Amino acid sequence: MSGGAAGAPKPLPSSGPKSLREMPHPLATSSSEEMGPALTPSPDLLLPRSIADKDLSLPNGTPVDTSSPASSSSLLNRLQLDDDLDAETRDLFVTVDDPKKHVCTMETYITYRVTTKTTRAEFDLPEYCVRRRYQDFDWLRNKLEESQPTHLIPPLPEKFVVKGVVDRFSEEFVETRRKALDKFLKRITDHPVLSFNEHFNVFLTAKDLNAYKKQGMALLSKMGESVKYVTGGYKLRSRPLEFAAIGEYLDTFSLKLGTIDRIAQRIIKEQLEYLVELREYGPVYSTWGALEVELSEPLEGVSACIGNCCTALEELSEDMTEDFLPVLREYILYSESMKNVLKKRDQVQAEYEAKLEAVALKKEERPKVPTDVEKCQDRVECFNADLKADMERWQNNKRQDFRQLLMGMADKNIQYYEKCLTAWESIIPLLQDKPETK
Repeated sequence: MSGGAAGAPKPLPSSGPKSLREMPHPLATSSSEEMGPALTPSPDLLLPRSIADKDLSLPNGTPVDTSSPASSSSLLNRLQLDDDLDAETRDLFVTVDDPKKHVCTMETYITYRVTTKTTRAEFDLPEYCVRRRYQDFDWLRNKLEESQPTHLIPPLPEKFVVKGVVDRFSEEFVETRRKALDKFLKRITDHPVLSFNEHFNVFLTAKDLNAYKKQGMALLSKMGESVKYVTGGYKLRSRPLEFAAIGEYLDTFSLKLGTIDRIAQRIIKEQLEYLVELREYGPVYSTWGALEVELSEPLEGVSACIGNCCTALEELSEDMTEDFLPVLREYILYSESMKNVLKKRDQVQAEYEAKLEAVALKKEERPKVPTDVEKCQDRVECFNADLKADMERWQNNKRQDFRQLLMGMADKNIQYYEKCLTAWESIIPLLQDKPETK
């Protein structure tokens, strides 16, 4: 922008690659050509457990055939499981694994190993391995929000224990959190701007992160400082239509996901209650069979069948708890993060409008627009461009994630019903009349 432009600044241009109307809905159907390779599910996320993971057999040792060549439980296997096409061009890889429990005098906490492999010039070494706890991840996210206010920062899993889990040091909870933290870092790694942030570099490489934490706000960028500017109560006139549409979409999206999350939790709760009943139900047939010699074999078969159905239901509930619910929660938090970026954008626009009004009220002739007004307009345009680019990236990721999520849910349910069907079919021969021997 030229500092010597005369008159009022030009209207804010519509920056960014695409408008909201051009962005595809995350659950919209499209042809394979339209979806492209970016929607190809990742193999490490989609490989389902085989239906024969646990062998089904009757009490007398007769094996049960669980193979189903023409079964539809191979939905996910029918998808072409390829890595992202740009995997070969990536220069930064980060993983979170190996959680360890630390018991100290004052506290007990979990740390995770963060491994980084890179060829970027910004890193002194090609590989780093550090240990981080949850509060370190929280520090990183706060620093990213401060230094990159125009960008959407991926959410962290909730700090406190998730609903229904009492022990935050349980193996299940720690593993669920590890997956979420791993996804958090991978989303930052895939971002063309956030991945080059100096705080992210420090997080991945510093042996002692506490030394950097003590620096406080010293590394806060000028952009971050500018966003914290309070506009003296000036109220934004109105959002541009495309950002108003984004705000309305996020409100509806988070509301729908919240409803699905609540219902899914109720379903899982009811499944677990049903599972308790099934575990009491099956043994009754065994005790009955002990009293009925002629019926002992079919009654034991029914008992074993119910036991196999219990195992299948337990696996389904675990999959829903460990794979389905975390994705819903992540995107609920994601929508809140996007709303926060929208508010920051509105704040900068309100500042810009306030400065324009102040200039207009001056009675002396203005040979040019003040530099601070032009800088403020630049910040608004920067927000607009970054926010729209991140929104498009978020929509693409969301479409892929929800496609994988729903396909996985369908496949797990198919596997569950196939296992139950196979178990019940296996006892039919025991219940049929056998020819009498002469």
